Amino acid sequence: MLRYRFKLLKKISFVVAWFLFGILALHGQQFNKQDLQELTEEYTVKSFPLLHDLLSIPNDAFYPEYIEKNVQWCEQAFKQRNFTTKRLKTDNAPLLLVEREHKNATKTVLVYLQIDGQPVDTTQWYQKSPYIPALKRKKANGSWEEIDWTSINNYEEDWRVFARSASDAKGPVAMFLAALDAVASKKTTPNYNLKVILDFEEELGSPNLPKAVIENRATLAADMLVIFDGPRHITNKPTLTFGARGIATITLTTYGPVVPQHSGHFGNYAPNPALRLAQLLASMKDEEGRVVIPGFYDNISIDAATQEILKAVPDNEDQIQERLQLGSIDKVGEYYQEAIQYPSLNIRGMQSGWIDEKVRTIIPAWARAEIDVRLVLESNPERLLGLIKKHIEKQGYWITANVPSKEERMAHKKTATFSSQISYQSFRTSFNSEVGVWLQKALKNAFSEDPILIRMSGGSIPIAPFVNTLGIPAVTVPTVNRDNNQHSPNENIRLGNYRDGIKTMISILTTPL
Repeated sequence: MLRYRFKLLKKISFVVAWFLFGILALHGQQFNKQDLQELTEEYTVKSFPLLHDLLSIPNDAFYPEYIEKNVQWCEQAFKQRNFTTKRLKTDNAPLLLVEREHKNATKTVLVYLQIDGQPVDTTQWYQKSPYIPALKRKKANGSWEEIDWTSINNYEEDWRVFARSASDAKGPVAMFLAALDAVASKKTTPNYNLKVILDFEEELGSPNLPKAVIENRATLAADMLVIFDGPRHITNKPTLTFGARGIATITLTTYGPVVPQHSGHFGNYAPNPALRLAQLLASMKDEEGRVVIPGFYDNISIDAATQEILKAVPDNEDQIQERLQLGSIDKVGEYYQEAIQYPSLNIRGMQSGWIDEKVRTIIPAWARAEIDVRLVLESNPERLLGLIKKHIEKQGYWITANVPSKEERMAHKKTATFSSQISYQSFRTSFNSEVGVWLQKALKNAFSEDPILIRMSGGSIPIAPFVNTLGIPAVTVPTVNRDNNQHSPNENIRLGNYRDGIKTMISILTTPL
């Protein structure tokens, strides 16, 4: 009798084991290296028509009719992959939330994707249109030649697709859809639920995102946030970024004569607003690029443990300086990674009078500087903007928020208009957080090496509302090539990076939480 029970128990255990194996095989299955590589290659090629289709839709967020076409395309693409879709209304373009629940999943991962792109100057693109994707290969002299799109099925990894948003950030969207298709082809699903938020105003600073996150807090609730955006480390090795600086902007205008005046008649008499603006801006920094406004760097310290983390990033300082053709660097930090741990004050553009073929001998009526202030967690944005405004006042300026009237101009020796906006704050996540450990495992599974871990990127992405409002940790998974010309003419994506991005995302979708 005991012997019979033992045999019965053995059979039951065997059946249960195979049942559990079957569940695991369909739910959070990890592919071996060969299967992952073959699946990646297959779905890289299969996704090229999808990539071409997506890049062909104009996506300048200043044109609502363009954005609507992108929203509709995304709705259809995700519905085809069994996601539910919901538009989250804002004061301008909607956000699109797509969701898919998976059986027995206990956790939810929120994924952030960006769809809109920077405006284009078609005269600066070496192809028919920035919205007609062009396949190109590099010639021996370093220039790029366009080749027939049909050649892409037999692509070489250094060939590139040139189009607006190829890297920033429609390329990663196409990678993600391709990875979903690859995983579905093996009849498997992640062992977590998926929510994906698609942003159609990122290049405008996502002005409506913070309010939308607050209003849809319950709908967006998740355990962690994964951001597919940005370029890999300059070595082009697998990379994870655990934070990003925030951003605030300032528009600063100084005034001279009420209308431009002849520089011969009024030179040495009417103060030049361009010169005053230059002097004012120069007063904010020393000769080595450090902000001299008292208190600007308060509360920020880089301890020994943080220095160790920063120095573990395999940057080549000589290579960075050679690539940028720099004879010297600013001294906010001793090296690149240290420098971007601090807030920055950057003049992103200046205008006054006329130059080049339109130049004329005048004293301008006004001079304007557009400034961006990159933010870090330790710095309060309102405080930094207040310090800058106070510094301008100390230089003798009377500040107004509007164009000054005649009475106001004549009542003050120096007049300036100052307006500012805080787009979003910085965020930073621990390397040892659940999302951090999981993603490190996924990338190591895919590439058989530990990813490069970056504490904080110098750029800004509008993620702080999710981190702060929803209370969830966030990590960025960059995939594209660093030399992609994002925001500039002739933006591109390297096909080796496109393929590796799909591989990365397949591994993330199949590495269990």
